[in-house]
Amino acid sequence: MSSKHLADRVLSLTPSATVSLPDKARALRKSGIDVIDLSEGQPHFDTPAPIKDAAKDALDQGMVFYIESSGLPDLLLEIRAKLERDNGIDVPTSQIMVTVGAKQAIFTAIICTINPGDEVLIPDPYWGSHASCVRLAGGKPVSVPMRTENGFAIDSRKVEEMVTSKTKMIVLSSPHNPTGMVVSRDDLESVADICKKHEILALSDEIYEKIVYDGARHYSIGSFLGMEDLTITVNGFSKPYSMTGWRLGYVAASKEIMSRMLMVQQHSVTHPAAFVEKAGVTALRECDKYVEDMVRDYQRARDYFVPELNKIGMFSCAIPKGAFYAFPRITDKSMTSAQLVDILLEKARVLAVPGSSFGRHGEGYLRFVYAQTMETLKKTIQRIKESAR
Repeated sequence: MSSKHLADRVLSLTPSATVSLPDKARALRKSGIDVIDLSEGQPHFDTPAPIKDAAKDALDQGMVFYIESSGLPDLLLEIRAKLERDNGIDVPTSQIMVTVGAKQAIFTAIICTINPGDEVLIPDPYWGSHASCVRLAGGKPVSVPMRTENGFAIDSRKVEEMVTSKTKMIVLSSPHNPTGMVVSRDDLESVADICKKHEILALSDEIYEKIVYDGARHYSIGSFLGMEDLTITVNGFSKPYSMTGWRLGYVAASKEIMSRMLMVQQHSVTHPAAFVEKAGVTALRECDKYVEDMVRDYQRARDYFVPELNKIGMFSCAIPKGAFYAFPRITDKSMTSAQLVDILLEKARVLAVPGSSFGRHGEGYLRFVYAQTMETLKKTIQRIKESAR
């Protein structure tokens, strides 16, 4: 088929590395090659049993039909209570929508707010889908560089410098993918001041909020005074409750923005599966203990994996304060991140994600997912050491 049959908005799209690379690992395994996949950003735990039981019960009770497009009323109430309790965000259920994963919430939010030519500030390195969604809407992603030297903190002075008359939004991710950085309250307040001064929207991706270490704390910019109508808060069940395949997320926004997001959902996915939403009610009501146990396991994995990476000599990696990613800098400046990923896959049978997949300022780094069993991580370190000889 000729490209003349394609819309211009998709011609510049590239595959999602964090989706296509795990697909590559699965294909290699099917062909009999033993690959350790540290590219896929998901927990290694099974979904907690009460959540699965709730979904089974819902199916047995006949929850297989359409429900409200905004979400199951019981789930909306639980999300509202969670946002008020955990995030300091007080919104009615009419300003909340349940989505097919947090990614769909992000896509819908951007489609509803970004016009062709609008600029969207994105701290760089960044999760690639944030920028791709902006491009699909006809907007222009604008990189705000983050540096290893200051712990990948957001430099509010740099943000202010990059604001123009076309700036419509800033995308925030904390804890951050891929760096594991957690935005401090002071830095977040500085960003909020910029948003209020210039009437810029903040799209806050908070999917990793519960995965923090060493006393780090997550803050929601939507809870700050004056940010109520300027913030779109996105979250979901995939990372905290190990429900990646269930595709369940949610979003809270102003009345004006939410009314349009709901229309887009009505004309696209309608709503997530009813029995999955019912399982989400159980997750929020009963499963925080499971989350705490998983986070303790991630911290043990981090405390082993990152220091061992640093001993090899190929990497220099700061200790991440949140999420479950190690984002080490490559010590060999002559080698690109893509080249090293290929070498590790060929020689060590270990798959990581090249930093170049996370924006211009991600080059020179790799991303490893340490949400793995300790056995897998020890095997990974041994293989990388042997490949470096």
